[in-house]
Amino acid sequence: MQSIRLLSGIGDKGPACMQLTVDNLIWLLDCGFGPEANAHFNPAWLEGAEAVFITHDHIDHIGGASHAVEAGLPIYTTAQTAKALPPAANVHLLPEQGETVIEGVRLTTGRNGHALGGVWMHFDLGEGLFYSGDWSEESDWFSFDSPPPAATAILDCSYHLDDIPQSERFTALNTLLDSVEGQVLLPVPPSGRAGEVALHLIRRYGCESVMLDPECQATLRTALNSGAVTSDAQQILPLLDRGPMEQARFLICDTPNADGGAAWGYVRAWNESGRLGKDAHIVFTGHMTAHARGICSVPGGYFQRWNVHPPLRDQQKMLQRLGAKRFAPAFCTRPEDYLIENLGADVFFHDLVRL
Repeated sequence: MQSIRLLSGIGDKGPACMQLTVDNLIWLLDCGFGPEANAHFNPAWLEGAEAVFITHDHIDHIGGASHAVEAGLPIYTTAQTAKALPPAANVHLLPEQGETVIEGVRLTTGRNGHALGGVWMHFDLGEGLFYSGDWSEESDWFSFDSPPPAATAILDCSYHLDDIPQSERFTALNTLLDSVEGQVLLPVPPSGRAGEVALHLIRRYGCESVMLDPECQATLRTALNSGAVTSDAQQILPLLDRGPMEQARFLICDTPNADGGAAWGYVRAWNESGRLGKDAHIVFTGHMTAHARGICSVPGGYFQRWNVHPPLRDQQKMLQRLGAKRFAPAFCTRPEDYLIENLGADVFFHDLVRL
């Protein structure tokens, strides 16, 4: 029997973990933790598993990998994503663009437009199984590859039925940044939107106004050297060796929820000095945990979404491109809302489907 079951990541923005059964084999697709602190990876999900496949290095897709490493399971992922795994990981490398045959099953991978080294996965099972992981087709930084047709699709629907395109997000962010005086901290995942946020700010405000923390500098230097990003990415080169950060208006720092790294250091320092909400501000642009929401509840904290997941129009286009007959909307809180949306696929599934 060939089947796919969603163990986690359906009905909430929770850990990504899908169970793919191929005859007598059980494979896990992603093994996430979070993004909320209480959203743990369940080690029981590994029961019977013989391999793990990881789409990218964001915590809600890779955060439980230590359990797979401890179990000695082979982990299939790209070279860039493998850098985030524990040293003892039994890594089997996947190409960012290409085909790999595993236990007689052809797996096609392509760049997902969302994270450095991140890929979507297409398994040649039945009429095709497509697992997007997280994906975006709106990035000026990351490249996106179009997948082959698939009758069954598990799609990143993190933004639910929200249909606002990136162009409108840019306008709203620009308006917010123009309205505040002083320094602005933008917490980001270094392997995610750090580069494209930097690229946008450079284009609008100039290189001298933007600084990257050392973690972002190192990650973006790797990105530029990898050839995995668009040609426009070279515009951020002047930022890779610049410091000290205190001299810039815009500070782009790890971590995305300001609960660690340089971002948390700035939040604490600005709050203790009384600058927060006066001449120092924090703008979150992605999914916010309780920690980030707490910062946004005081003067000086703001949220303005930056699209790193597909709006509804791109979800619809993907289903049409795939020729999907059934799909599961992953990583959103109300998947049942898709039952009343005409998205092109005939069947919505939320648990187990045979391929």
